[in-house]
Amino acid sequence: MSKGRLEAFSDGVIAIIITIMVLELKVPHGADPASLLAVWPIFLSYLLSFLVVAIYWVNHHTLFNAAHHASTGLLWSNNALLFFLSLIPFATGYMGENDFAPFPTALYAATLLLAGLAFIPVRWSVMAQLKDDASFVRLSKMARRKNYVSLGLYAISIPLAFVHPALTLALAFTVAAIYFLPNAWLGEK
Repeated sequence: MSKGRLEAFSDGVIAIIITIMVLELKVPHGADPASLLAVWPIFLSYLLSFLVVAIYWVNHHTLFNAAHHASTGLLWSNNALLFFLSLIPFATGYMGENDFAPFPTALYAATLLLAGLAFIPVRWSVMAQLKDDASFVRLSKMARRKNYVSLGLYAISIPLAFVHPALTLALAFTVAAIYFLPNAWLGEK
């Protein structure tokens, strides 16, 4: 399979994931501000999930841009990643519809952790193709640090949902913010 075909398939799945999430946004039944305010948990969970999926798409695109071809390992690891990403709309809806109750919020954090873990074999598959590219190896090491910090924050956020769900959401937004920050704190020059 060509690398382009795998990218197109992945882009399609990610587009469907975002579409499913936006279709879950329901218009309030009242015309007053209170009716709109009543759906804030659903909108906040959608916003967070949209950011997460968009970050995965950007990182996926960047990684696949560097890949030479679609190896068997890359095909299967990519499918695993897409599977876990496809669970995000369910976890998003479950958390938002239940007003950030502890268990749905912990399940959401666990889903984000699983998606993050699933990205690792995808990165390894591409790294295997580029192990002699010093520039890619250097950038990959920095990206790996960012990934592991994110995984740690997601892991910590799961039990914190039972302390207070807002802590879990704050950590999830922190992870999203990490991907918008410059890489200087990772050692990139």
